[in-house]
Amino acid sequence: MNGSSRHGSHPETKGRPAGSGPGADSDRLIRLLEPVVHAMNMDLESIRVSAAGRRRLLRVIVDADGGVSLDDIALASRELSARLDSAAEMGERPYTLEVSSPGVDRPLTQPRHWRRAIGRLVVAPLAAAVPADSEPNVAAPAQGRITAATERGVTLEHDGVSQEYGYAELGPGKIQVEFGHFADELGEED
Repeated sequence: MNGSSRHGSHPETKGRPAGSGPGADSDRLIRLLEPVVHAMNMDLESIRVSAAGRRRLLRVIVDADGGVSLDDIALASRELSARLDSAAEMGERPYTLEVSSPGVDRPLTQPRHWRRAIGRLVVAPLAAAVPADSEPNVAAPAQGRITAATERGVTLEHDGVSQEYGYAELGPGKIQVEFGHFADELGEED
């Protein structure tokens, strides 16, 4: 879900994961913004600062159990903008703030990502340990519909068979786009 954009009076550059971006410290931005996002019962998934002409672009990705609505994104944008305007982390250059939710293409890497995708069809590579002096075995990926997710692992159902995986066994999961799946669940016809 794409969010709203705001032009601020302070320079804003979205930091690349773990501390990149022209003139902005990602860790400081995370410390500044995370409490605001958590106060709205959302998670700060990532921030990214990049150059956008004479401005900087600060992209903030938020998510929550049950997803985030456009109203949630608008509220987050207003609250984050107010926090940024009252702080010096973005400096004096103008910036644009963009707040959005993660897309369907976001890799499932945290237990909360898997939990929020319950009911969705996913594929994930198996993260089998391979000795350094041997060729990696290309095992078939884990795939199926997520039926359960806990802090320790996930259950996938494929062709009527359930299989449990610990998160350490799986690489990043990828949600598969399904056309017509929800219509089928509702009993609607194509």
